[in-house]
Formats: sequence, structure tokens, C-alpha cells
Amino acid sequence: MAHILVLYYSRGGHTAQISRAIADQIIANGDQCDVVNIHDTKQKPIEWDKYQAVALGACVLYGSYHKSVFEFVSQHQQALSNIPNSFFCVNVVARNPEKRIPENNKYLQKFLTLSAWKPQDVKIIAGKVDYPSWPWYDSLMIRLIMKMTDGPTDPTAIIDYTDWEDVKAYGNHIAKLAQVEFS
Repeated sequence: MAHILVLYYSRGGHTAQISRAIADQIIANGDQCDVVNIHDTKQKPIEWDKYQAVALGACVLYGSYHKSVFEFVSQHQQALSNIPNSFFCVNVVARNPEKRIPENNKYLQKFLTLSAWKPQDVKIIAGKVDYPSWPWYDSLMIRLIMKMTDGPTDPTAIIDYTDWEDVKAYGNHIAKLAQVEFS
């Protein structure tokens, strides 16, 4: 039985929900899984040696990742690289299937360019539009961006583009990565 770590940065809670779904699938496979917000690692450091694989996920807002994501991977790049690892990017542009291909997703490519850590595996997961729950300025700015990219602009729209079956498949994939550690 493998012990897997799913780390995440979430702004509105959707990436946290995706991270828990990944962990649920890993646990359904009979492995152990801890789900940790990267901000919580400041109070409780990670015991890296107890994990056989790690997946780190982050959401994109306004075309970038929160600076704490880059700070985290810079600080922990060696530990992340020492075990089988994967990075998953959550963004609404991935509502279009062609943007779920790593080479076609500029946000994933931006992460790979700017990150001190070079993950061995990557995944793109479509996010969620939830205008009513966002602060008015985020809602306004994202609606403007959506207007330019032919996305939804209705200020009452709540649209979850996440393919939850694909999230489960990714959980299975992470569990398989952990098995490499045992080989």
C-alpha cells in the first residue's frame, strides 16, 4: 500500500474540491492519501520521506498562479523531485478540449517555464465559473476576459467544466506513479 500526498493551492475552493476527489480515488484503490493546502505546510512541515508519490495542483486566475505556488515549489523542489511527482493545473480555458493538451495550454506552459521544479508528469483539469461567489471585481474582470474568449458572461452563471470521471482517472494515474516507487 502506497502513501500519497496531494498538495494544492485553491483560491475559491474548487481546486481543493478537485484535490479531495483525487484523494478519494486514491483511497478507493486501497492506498493512503493526505490532502494538504500548501499554506498549511508553514505550520506543519511535510514529512516527505513517508510518501511514495506527490501531486501538486494549482488554479489559474488572471492568467497566472498565486506567487505562493512558485515560492512553495522553489523551497521544496528537491523533495518534490525525489519521489514520483505530478503537477495539475486547474483553469477555465480548459473548457475547450484542445486546451487540455499540455502543449496547447499556455497556463501550463507558463508554469513549466517559471517554476524551479520541473514535474515529471502534468495534467490539465477544466475549472469552474462561479460568478455569484466571486468578489465583484473578480467577476467583472473575468467576465471581460470571457467576452474576449467567447466564454460565458452571464453574471449569474455557475458552470462546472470539470470532468469528474477524468479526475478519478487522474487519481488512478497518481496511484500508479506511486507503484513505480515500490518497483
